[in-house]
Amino acid sequence: NKEGLFQAVLERAYEEIRSREQELDMDERDPEDAIRELVVFTFNYFFERPEFIRLLNNENLYGAEHIRMSERIPELHSPFVDQLKSVLARGAQSGVFRTDVDPTQLYISIAGLCYFYFSNASTLGTIFGRDLLTPGARAERLKHVTDVVVGYLRPPVMKTRTARTKRRVSVAT
Repeated sequence: NKEGLFQAVLERAYEEIRSREQELDMDERDPEDAIRELVVFTFNYFFERPEFIRLLNNENLYGAEHIRMSERIPELHSPFVDQLKSVLARGAQSGVFRTDVDPTQLYISIAGLCYFYFSNASTLGTIFGRDLLTPGARAERLKHVTDVVVGYLRPPVMKTRTARTKRRVSVAT
């Protein structure tokens, strides 16, 4: 039936993106490089597969009822979240990432920053009077998204400065 077919298409679409993410081999990369590569992959994947964006838009209109009925889709996400958690832990341990990052929230942010751009490129391009899908516009956006994500992951500078300032004050007095 149509419902079963739509669910099968969704499952196949999620299998493909998760499989392609596994090819990034994030466990073998430097943590920051792994995150940058994930952002680049996600951004390019959404650009290269506008049908994936449309599929997600439709499923959201259905209130995720087909995903809810699927046993396969949640199974696909658990290993990916575990892999992302491992990258974040390695980054935190080495001091390049903050220690309080939730891997699910981070992935939602990455996906959201990439997805919104492509799902709304027509309306945003019209509003702002520029073609957001040109190679130059995409490169500018990808750099911005990558900088935002990596910037968020860095340990807060304010805390470090505050600690240094307190040390200097106590040494001076």
